[in-house]
Amino acid sequence: MHIRVDDVVEVISGEDKVRGRVLQVLRREGRIIVEGVNRAYRHIRRSQKNPQGGRLSKEMPIDISNVLLVCTSCNQATRTGARFRPDGTKERYCKKCSAAIGVIAPPHKAHAAG
Repeated sequence: MHIRVDDVVEVISGEDKVRGRVLQVLRREGRIIVEGVNRAYRHIRRSQKNPQGGRLSKEMPIDISNVLLVCTSCNQATRTGARFRPDGTKERYCKKCSAAIGVIAPPHKAHAAG
């Protein structure tokens, strides 16, 4: 999974086709929670704790296949790839402009050039 918390993603299918920040990644289910996308309402009964009652709105998870990561350098929604740097660290990169997006794994001797 190449999407992490605090990445900016663009929703490419469904009702809300917008850009938003990733709040949570649910790895087992293959789903993510994006800020302001797929909102659901829960009706709350009046109580002493909540004297007004009303509707509580919260974001629900969407499938990870319905989003694309937004590249920070070219500002476009793009697919990502993984590659090794010469020092052996694994990084994410943009498939459109091939700019580095972030480090995935620490350096490893087997992948170091030289």
